[in-house]
Amino acid sequence: MLLTMMDEAYSRLRSRLDGLSDDEFFWQPVPNSWTIYQDPHTGRWTYHYAIPDPVPAPVTTIGWQLVHVAACKVMYHEWAFGEAKLTFPDLDIPESANGAIALLEHGQYLLRQDLAQLDEAELDHQKKTNWGELWPAWRIFWAMLDHDALHGGAIGHLRDLYRGTPGVIH
Repeated sequence: MLLTMMDEAYSRLRSRLDGLSDDEFFWQPVPNSWTIYQDPHTGRWTYHYAIPDPVPAPVTTIGWQLVHVAACKVMYHEWAFGEAKLTFPDLDIPESANGAIALLEHGQYLLRQDLAQLDEAELDHQKKTNWGELWPAWRIFWAMLDHDALHGGAIGHLRDLYRGTPGVIH
């Protein structure tokens, strides 16, 4: 059942990305939105973030939402089922809508393979998170499907706003 729920949440998220252009990916719904950008010091692409999360949360671009959900999939896999070495600053952040979608698909593939290989009893085994907590394996997948639903909704909403914004070329 968990695999079916994860597939359904991902399918909804993925369908909201069909036809995503780079213009939409980088579109800022308000000035100073959190987004994807090239770091002028390193030349690497990155995205805005802060620890702890700011209150209130900043408005984000579609690109930020997409890269965030994709990067989290890779990181959850890495720490719960992989070598537990990769950190967020180590990730190669995509600089385009297509690159971010490819990262999302890769992360989903990894997590789906992880879940498909577990039996019922293994779902209760403790797994690492990238921030040091131990979670039962089922919670890793539950968090990711919830994450897909949350950010998929945000992406859908932002795409609606983009299409309805006067002066934006579609």
